[in-house]
Amino acid sequence: MRMSANGLKKLMEWEEVRLTAYHDSAGKLSIGVGHLVQPGEDFSKGLTTEQAQDLLADDMERFEAAVNNRVKVPLTQNQYDALVIFAFNIGVAGFQGSSALSVLNSGDYSAVPARMRLWNKETRKGKLVVSKGLINRREKEIKLWNATATA
Repeated sequence: MRMSANGLKKLMEWEEVRLTAYHDSAGKLSIGVGHLVQPGEDFSKGLTTEQAQDLLADDMERFEAAVNNRVKVPLTQNQYDALVIFAFNIGVAGFQGSSALSVLNSGDYSAVPARMRLWNKETRKGKLVVSKGLINRREKEIKLWNATATA
């Protein structure tokens, strides 16, 4: 499967498009649509909108592959989009080790939202703390997961 236009639109709304580098809520240097700046990447001159979209397309390949390679049960397009967005936010390793993926692959689709909600903490000053922003993010992903038709 591939991320739908609707899924990409939601991801861009939820992540925001930023054409200059910034530190995300966890303090990681980011740019574009939630792209974590890697060693050797230089974005000191910022990005154009087209460059931000190209960077997102490159990033999406990794997250789509994580969902495509690890999910063993059928998904609706909205469920797929929600999982790719979830993986984008928690990282490939987080997604692959998540209980959301485990319960999904056991066929328990209804348990997935509760397991997604567990990912509501971020590190601040070396401590894990519940984040209102992540709580809100999970609820948006769950709403997409539960949607029966593309909105």
